[in-house]
Amino acid sequence: MVASFLTDAVVVVVVLGFMILVHELGHFIAAKSFGVRVLTFSLGFGKRLCGFKRGDTDYRVNALPFGGYVKMAGDDPSEVRQGNPHEFLERPRWQRFVIVVMGPAMNAVLAVVLLAGLYKFHFPKPAYKEQPARVGYVEPDSPAARAGVQPGDLIIRLAHLRNPKWEDAEMKILTTVGETLPLEVSREGQNISLTLTPKAEGPDRIGYAGVYPYLPAIIGTVEPQMPAGRAGLQPGDQIVGLDGHKLYCGPCLAYVLQLGQGRPVDLAIRREGKEFHVQLKPAYSESRGEKMWRIGVGFRSDVVVKKLPLGSAIATSVRDNLRNCLVTFDVLTKIVTRRISTRSLAGPIGIAQLSGEAYRAGIPELLMLVSFISLQLAIFNLLPIPILDGGVILLLLIEGAIRRDLSLEVKERVVQVGIVFLLLLAVFVMYNDIIKTFRPY
Repeated sequence: MVASFLTDAVVVVVVLGFMILVHELGHFIAAKSFGVRVLTFSLGFGKRLCGFKRGDTDYRVNALPFGGYVKMAGDDPSEVRQGNPHEFLERPRWQRFVIVVMGPAMNAVLAVVLLAGLYKFHFPKPAYKEQPARVGYVEPDSPAARAGVQPGDLIIRLAHLRNPKWEDAEMKILTTVGETLPLEVSREGQNISLTLTPKAEGPDRIGYAGVYPYLPAIIGTVEPQMPAGRAGLQPGDQIVGLDGHKLYCGPCLAYVLQLGQGRPVDLAIRREGKEFHVQLKPAYSESRGEKMWRIGVGFRSDVVVKKLPLGSAIATSVRDNLRNCLVTFDVLTKIVTRRISTRSLAGPIGIAQLSGEAYRAGIPELLMLVSFISLQLAIFNLLPIPILDGGVILLLLIEGAIRRDLSLEVKERVVQVGIVFLLLLAVFVMYNDIIKTFRPY
């Protein structure tokens, strides 16, 4: 537990530190290119821990790691302006706009570069995510079950999605809570129109439908002393039926066994083109530190490893980041309109947990998460909130439209509102993380 916590803390500090470095580097490069004097380049806030000075700039690392800033000469409107062309506020508005926007732009570029690198060299992905959305299993009494969805159905329309892949269908369900989605499935050659209403579930209160993908139950491992091993099942066998019904989702067999509470099951097995049946009584034994009803088999997990040409990797990365961007704005809109719980937001604790899990899963998963968080950081900083980059951009646009600077009093009030808002937001997301940690449901 302690080791896991320390790992999460170290990983999140490194991840966020790297993304903040890239963000502030964007401001720094743009400022330098326009001749603006940079006084401080800081990672973190609070007390200065270490650093060095080169030219006019103090490069430093401060005690509080979550954040950073670039301090430029003449960027404080309350200070007396000297009329020096090396001051930020003396530069033309378009140059100030570029300096401000370059921070979020660098985070967006980082998101694209990381994904493109994964797609170019090595990006493992569950094969089912890129396959048509065929249903493998439906949980009893779930929203999907109440909608009339059945195992074997092929989803041909979900809301505005036509012939969706599982990846797109999953994302649509996760970001929809309490709203009715038009659903059309193909079943035994007939198209059937249904409606699906996902409900909120889990610590993040995200959309849940109780529907799982088609995953062939091809046995990968067999435990010799367990029921499956004693019955002679072998790696490579496929379980095609359960108690007289077709089995479309291998991993979902474990869920069915728990519901049966040890009741014997009849399995239809296909081996080398021939089919036969075995009767098994599950054993109540331990797996991964938890006791459950098991027959002692593990299923193959089909994984697709992408290695795209550079041009295709970049194009795919741009497309996926644009999709993530649209999904983010959709979720933010639903949070503001109270159609999705605010518990779906993650603060530092939540990000640390996700970072630690991704690190333990492997470098590709960690890079994928860093790319996603970097994109979220770009979007968050572009929101028109005072003292964030988006708030500064909004003020520059207003001043450009009215062809004069806003008064110092107005700017001070805007900054005060922004500080209060961000402090309240920080307290809220921390509280949110703690609630999800100790009261997950």
